[in-house]
Amino acid sequence: MTGCWHPLFTRLYTLARWWMEPRGGADHRRELLACLEGRVLEVGAGSGLNFEHYPPTVTEVDAIEPEPHFRARAFVAAQRAPVSVHVMHGFADALPFPDGMFDAAVCSLMLCSVPDPVSSLIEIGRVLRPGGELRFYEHVRGTGRIALLQDVFDPVWSRVAAGCHMNRDAVAAIEQAGFKLERVRRFDFIGWVMAPHVLGLARSPVPGT
Repeated sequence: MTGCWHPLFTRLYTLARWWMEPRGGADHRRELLACLEGRVLEVGAGSGLNFEHYPPTVTEVDAIEPEPHFRARAFVAAQRAPVSVHVMHGFADALPFPDGMFDAAVCSLMLCSVPDPVSSLIEIGRVLRPGGELRFYEHVRGTGRIALLQDVFDPVWSRVAAGCHMNRDAVAAIEQAGFKLERVRRFDFIGWVMAPHVLGLARSPVPGT
């Protein structure tokens, strides 16, 4: 989300995600968060669907969500989480935290919606310790005919879907922001034109390496 009030879209999105979670979405979230440790920043937490999947090795989670309807739902989800989760208002490109505060950061289906993915990722890297983990789960630009269709439909889709872009290359943005990729898994999930997804891990830069 970009921070504006999108009551209709967020309600429809919430309904869609609850339908998709038992059809593979929950498994992706468990894979995304497996073996995380320490203090974690989740950027664009949405309605808090990740919260129940954090492992006990996580000491606490600071979850940023700018959209009011999502944030209200995330507050409720935080009460049921197996780890300590603090939900707050904030934006990916202006995080209210000091440098190097977190051991890991989580980006889950949010790089499609921020105004500038690379700037947001650079800001996320700022608040990570050197070598800290970035876990990401995103729908992305496809290849061939799917990519062409995404380019055709994206201008309309982004207007009706609260700034979401279906044709962004999240992996390229992560690398442009200075992160080093450790693993990337590409797969198709529900959504036809928006079926291409990635799930993986990258690390923030370590000075002198």
